[in-house]
Amino acid sequence: MLFSSPSEHLGVTASFVHRALDLILEHTVLSAGIGIGLFACWLVRHLKSPWRSIPPGPPGLPIIGNALQISSDKYWMKYSAWRKDYGGMFYLNAAGKPMIVINDHKIATELLDQRAGLYSDRASMIVANDILCDGLLLPLSQHNETWRRMRKAAHESLNKVVAHVLNEYQADEALALASNSMQDASGWITNLHIASTSLMLRCLYAEPPVSDHGDARLAHMDDFSVRLTRSMRPGEYWVDSMPWMRYIPRVFAPWKRTAQDWHAKDNRVFHDLYERVQEDVNVNGLERESFCATLVRDVNRYHLTTHENAWLAGSLFIAGADTTHAALEWWTLAMLAYPKVQQKAQDELDAVIGRARVPTFADMARLPYICAMVKEALRWRPINPIGVPHKSMADDYYQGYFIPKGTIVVANVWEMNHDPEIFGADALDFNPSRYLDEKGTTVINPPGTKEDGNFSFGFGRRICVGKHVASNSMFIDIATCLWAFTFSNVQGQKLELDDCVDQGVVVVPKPFAVNIQPRFPEAFDLLTQERELHGR
Repeated sequence: MLFSSPSEHLGVTASFVHRALDLILEHTVLSAGIGIGLFACWLVRHLKSPWRSIPPGPPGLPIIGNALQISSDKYWMKYSAWRKDYGGMFYLNAAGKPMIVINDHKIATELLDQRAGLYSDRASMIVANDILCDGLLLPLSQHNETWRRMRKAAHESLNKVVAHVLNEYQADEALALASNSMQDASGWITNLHIASTSLMLRCLYAEPPVSDHGDARLAHMDDFSVRLTRSMRPGEYWVDSMPWMRYIPRVFAPWKRTAQDWHAKDNRVFHDLYERVQEDVNVNGLERESFCATLVRDVNRYHLTTHENAWLAGSLFIAGADTTHAALEWWTLAMLAYPKVQQKAQDELDAVIGRARVPTFADMARLPYICAMVKEALRWRPINPIGVPHKSMADDYYQGYFIPKGTIVVANVWEMNHDPEIFGADALDFNPSRYLDEKGTTVINPPGTKEDGNFSFGFGRRICVGKHVASNSMFIDIATCLWAFTFSNVQGQKLELDDCVDQGVVVVPKPFAVNIQPRFPEAFDLLTQERELHGR
């Protein structure tokens, strides 16, 4: 459109502006109504949003939330400290992921035990479980049909009724641990490691015992444990925070190539171990008791493939070997720090066993203080202070608080195990007598702790399936060692009871030295004679 003069152009422009203003004024009420309506919809939705009723929790930073606060050393202690401000259950924002921490055993029982159907899943660990273990590491596996079948097989093969079939292996390794340590006190921690690895190889696969630190099987299992532990550390792999990275082709992802190569190596080892047992049972007709032998014989009961069975046994190995020696390291530290407790246990052993024979599992019912000591060792310093976190599988409400689907649920075992309302004013001390009645002859458990006497084995459908085997191993190790010798602190060594080394799967004490003194001259010879009867 052409204008004959500037004044004509200005006139047309002014006319357009006036018409536009008139239109806006005519629809002011409509515009305001739309705006008010949209705001009202937002307000109603906001007020009705269940996210407004999430549990209270400490303030975080934009985007990352509380991520920095929960990645600090000894974070379980921080969780305990927050109980004073936020109660028995509080909310954290883990870089956009909802997270609930439970400090109260009653809440943990109601949610993780009584509502186990909602809280039995695990958070995804793409490298640790999906790649390194093909998604089949039992403690980390997602809640699905394969996990249910694997867990059933593990539970039925290791429960309290059948765990005693492994007692012979456990007694034999206890004898080896005690006699080897009497010959070399400086190697106590190494001997613990050898004994726990050897025991798991025998219980799971009926393998020959590990006799020294140079055993190739020990080296491989150590390597596997280190790799798995490293991959479980928060922040170790970006893919765990950005799951889309799992689809990056192998050629462009060095971390994926490395993890897949490790898996191929570990997969071959676990298959070789399982398939040797498979051949022994099916071809050679051997009847040596082991977990894998049970899996082979009952293959039609659990409907697990050879691959799933191989990794189920591998899962139990990594769970059992690391946890047993870690628990005994903390127990050793307690013996150095509480010599009167050690003496009381030895007095019981002298009264019941005497000094003419070694303790056996047949003596368990007559050694209540030793049994109480096992419970106290697991309570006093839980080797995994927060366990393995659960994950909610659906939206839920508890005491009016909203827990959204996909929430990471952490049970702070450390706090529960040291709750003075359950364990008394001396909950921070190592005192096995808390598990005995007034006469000191019967083992009792505090309310809410079930048969375990503590919360260290976990909750619900994710409770440790090997807990009876673990407790039995600790019993015979403790009884045999305290019968034979006495632990004492090295002169000038300050004991660090509260410091630890976080190895990812477990926490262990900072390195310490220990003296070992035979309690009577015949102790070593009696151990040697008993080992010979066991064929070692």
